[in-house]
Amino acid sequence: MSAPFTDLYPPDTSSAAPPAAPSSPAPFRRAAGLRPPEWLREPLLHFVVLGGLLFALDSYVSGRADDRETIFVGADVNHEAIATFERSSGRKPEDKELHALHRVWLDNEVLYREGLAMGVDKGDSAIRERVIFKALSMVDATLELPPVDDQALRSWFEGHRDKYDEPARYDFEEGALSGNQSEAAVRAFVQDLNAGTPGDAKAGLRVFKARPHANLVESYGESFASALERAKPGEWQALQTRDGWRAIRLGSITAPRPAVFEVVRGIVLRDWTDAESASQRTAAVRALTKKYKIEFADAHVCEADE
Repeated sequence: MSAPFTDLYPPDTSSAAPPAAPSSPAPFRRAAGLRPPEWLREPLLHFVVLGGLLFALDSYVSGRADDRETIFVGADVNHEAIATFERSSGRKPEDKELHALHRVWLDNEVLYREGLAMGVDKGDSAIRERVIFKALSMVDATLELPPVDDQALRSWFEGHRDKYDEPARYDFEEGALSGNQSEAAVRAFVQDLNAGTPGDAKAGLRVFKARPHANLVESYGESFASALERAKPGEWQALQTRDGWRAIRLGSITAPRPAVFEVVRGIVLRDWTDAESASQRTAAVRALTKKYKIEFADAHVCEADE
């Protein structure tokens, strides 16, 4: 039976509203638990939660039935991880991205086996995700957070300012030519626009408001974002995006605003609590992993746990 590949890592908690508890099992849902390293929470690596994809691997890699203390990680883990990433991102994963998926799969398998050993599968024997969630809840019950004061919270705040400061935001218009979208055609179109010729007939014009730098990079690419930041407001120009050349006119830039600790203290406390809990959960699950013998059929997969 195939099963959802449950991502244990929690979402970014920088928003003011607390995350809602999951109401039902879903593929790639982030159960409250392990937090990945900083690089794994970058926008580029949000593939982990995209698309509601499944890792249909149970019949291949969920372990050998005759040895409950051995976890056999077959080559299918590597192959399916690559296919999953390609479906969600349109490219092959880098080594660190592939290793992150391997690590999450192994954490899930350990929690699933621990859940079975603790008997939390009663009534849920056919639902792997619930068994994993119950096992993780029992791990969570053993955690004890250290005390924290304002000095420690301020230190956390200063070390994670990118989560709290309001970034610069950009208003701009985009014109995408229908038909010929070569650089020469777009530059000629830009000349017409700056000369006062209406562009509605030649291109689909779109207006974007208050887009932060991270969104520009995600949607258009780093070079486009840098070029837009240097652009002269009110003037059309040809800029290259990851989808081709576009006519772009910058409207205005809203300056960034630094966050004030006293205003966001409640959010900072919640984020610190989530991060500390996630760190302890990660350590606890990694400790459980030491109970098992991990066998790899693929040397490349083995690198994920080095």
